[in-house]
Amino acid sequence: MKPVLPVVALLFAFAAPLSARTWKQASSGKTIEAELIKVEGGKVHLKLPNGNIGQVEVLALSLEDQEYLASVEKLATSSSGAGQWPAFRGPKADGISPDTGLLKTWPKDGPKQLWVYDGAGFGYSGYSIVDGRLYTLGTRGDDVTVVCVDTATGKEVWASAISKDTQEGYNTGWGHGPRSTPTVSDGQVYAIDSQGAVACLSADDGKVIWKKHLVDDFKGQMGGWGFSESPLVDGPNLILAPGGSDAGMVALDKKSGEVVWKTSELKPGKAEYATILVTEINGIKQYVKLFESQVVGVAADDGRIVWSSPWEGKVAVIPTPIVDGNEIYISSGYGIGCKLIRIGADNTASDVWQNKTMVNHHGGVIKVGDHLYGFSDAKGLICQDWKTGEMVWNEKGQFTLKGSVHVADGHLYALNEDDGTLTLVEISPNGYKQKGQFKLDPQSPNRNPKGKVWTHPLVLDGKLYLRDQEYLVCYDVKG
Repeated sequence: MKPVLPVVALLFAFAAPLSARTWKQASSGKTIEAELIKVEGGKVHLKLPNGNIGQVEVLALSLEDQEYLASVEKLATSSSGAGQWPAFRGPKADGISPDTGLLKTWPKDGPKQLWVYDGAGFGYSGYSIVDGRLYTLGTRGDDVTVVCVDTATGKEVWASAISKDTQEGYNTGWGHGPRSTPTVSDGQVYAIDSQGAVACLSADDGKVIWKKHLVDDFKGQMGGWGFSESPLVDGPNLILAPGGSDAGMVALDKKSGEVVWKTSELKPGKAEYATILVTEINGIKQYVKLFESQVVGVAADDGRIVWSSPWEGKVAVIPTPIVDGNEIYISSGYGIGCKLIRIGADNTASDVWQNKTMVNHHGGVIKVGDHLYGFSDAKGLICQDWKTGEMVWNEKGQFTLKGSVHVADGHLYALNEDDGTLTLVEISPNGYKQKGQFKLDPQSPNRNPKGKVWTHPLVLDGKLYLRDQEYLVCYDVKG
């Protein structure tokens, strides 16, 4: 019988170990519980329960194990390649598109517009894209609606209401509607509305599979502008942060919505707005979450707190943290600033540096190499050194004062929140290098007078996506 996997084809690794499973030796039938770390040179690297790393020949495993490895390799290839953006800030939560070969400069009027979709509803939700379908959230009438759009044509595939937007219980002075971005995993879509409703839907037709509520079910506590984190799917579980004093973080079975564990010792108060990250530090798979008064690492297996570092956030703590190895970068607006944390071998968190170079309100920060790029209040678009925290350069122009950022093919896509002007900037620590600029059109005539263009830009498969409330606009940026 031919082996399922040709040895030479196996060379892939993962940002964090997959969930433990039972492995069987073909010749003896002996089994062992272990986590898959990587497959390289025809050998499987497994993390054993005692923490040791063992190796076994692929061909020595059962056919079932070999088939499993084939499916994982296929998944790793598809999820990391072009065409897949299953969650807020992408499959690696870094805000960097996998695209290459894009336009290096834009025409005077901007890249060619491909289509406009005007049914996204009200709100500031971003978009996830899987297998040629885009998923986003918006309030239509008084229904919070998950919308699925064909990326080739801009035509609506389906729309499914998951809750009512009463516009009560959260601040709508800057505009109402959901702020969270849906997450797509294994044919299911996960969405959170501003008031705490959580829904799992079929990605195929939008049928609701199950629902939960962050307040009703977990005694969660929303921030002033409602629940805004985007759901994290990790393996079989959905990870959420209801906040409050009963279950600061919870893991749900993504298929059924049943509780797997909850972190009762975590009592953060307001849920705040930053999205949870998954990583591994010191051999412990964990979830990193930024709250108003602390940033924490929570163990993936049982929800225990692994480490915590204090933070003096205020009003609204929004940007998603950035993790690189055992270092974590966080930033907040309202004059707070940023800091870099290092987790020691004993899982103790210590500050590497802290300053007010990057005071990022909500547009996000992206790490490229040893530098960070994003908008800092009062400084405009800046480049910051990761190791020292020092500002390398800044550009405080009419269209680079404040907004959101995205990275694709060596360029920064910087969206000005005030008027929807998008600027293409070559990524370089050597200074600001503008390569193109145009204004989003159309923009919503129905936007709240205080509202701005806050949905982050996204580039995938040569297409640029921008949104202003009910208008979702697609452009061709292929080189």
